[in-house]
Amino acid sequence: MRRLTTTALAVTAVALSLTACSSEPAAPAVSKTSTSPEPVATTSTPSPTPMDTTYTVGETAKVNDTTNGVVFTATVITYTQPAKGPQPPDPATQGGDVWATVEAKICNEAKTVTVSQFPWSLAYADGTVVKVTGSSGGDMPKPEFPMDVPIKAGRCVKGKIPFPVMSNARPERVMYAPESLSDNPVEWTIPKS
Repeated sequence: MRRLTTTALAVTAVALSLTACSSEPAAPAVSKTSTSPEPVATTSTPSPTPMDTTYTVGETAKVNDTTNGVVFTATVITYTQPAKGPQPPDPATQGGDVWATVEAKICNEAKTVTVSQFPWSLAYADGTVVKVTGSSGGDMPKPEFPMDVPIKAGRCVKGKIPFPVMSNARPERVMYAPESLSDNPVEWTIPKS
């Protein structure tokens, strides 16, 4: 029993020394997924490279938040302006005269996460940011991206996220900033038309 206790204490001490090396939480890693093989490094100490978090519509971002054990992919499949179907009833209260939609897909790879439309927004060249209205059901563009839905590991969700926009202006980027990426949102460049 004494030998088992001593061994357990030694293992615990080593584990504590490994986790106590840094007082700052690690930032989530975001990377593009690719089917081509990664290049092999020829030097023993690679130089640091900036984190690339700007994608084009259709590309998939992989988010690895090791601090919280969250790993998922996010894809902006399409951006459509104006969206087909009924339009916002009152531009003054909605903030736009047409609906634009972002068709997005999230695939969870680790512990259960909850997804929502609220972390998504549109950014314009002049600095304007348009957020979702929180409206759902009724005449909203279908299929809708879910609101506050848990996703188990190995499962995906996708759907359209509506934004009330002015028909005479087009945003530059789609931004995605869930809690694990609030300081460094993932962005997709919207094609000119």
